[in-house]
Amino acid sequence: TGEYAWKIPLGEYPELAAQGLKNTGSDNYGGPIVTAGGLLFIGATNYDKKFRAFDKSTGELLWETMLPFSGNATPITYEVNGRQYVAIAAGGGKDPKSKSGGVYVAFALGK
Repeated sequence: TGEYAWKIPLGEYPELAAQGLKNTGSDNYGGPIVTAGGLLFIGATNYDKKFRAFDKSTGELLWETMLPFSGNATPITYEVNGRQYVAIAAGGGKDPKSKSGGVYVAFALGK
């Protein structure tokens, strides 16, 4: 239908969050993936360096973690021996105040 199911400001500026101004949104570079189980994973936030999982139907934040560098990339998902993983390249490079690097970070889903 072209109608939005949900939308949120993605990311925040750490300097503003420290002043109590949260959920401001920030520059985003990278896209999301959605799993068959209904999880939407996205890094993309340039300044807060977080990797997040949302419920694809409601937009509820289910999980987040800090990455060593900004995850300015689209994540991938894969399976090994029946276990599903999600991974993202974290390299930064868009924020002149932060260091850049180059790592892949992977997380196992479920038990």
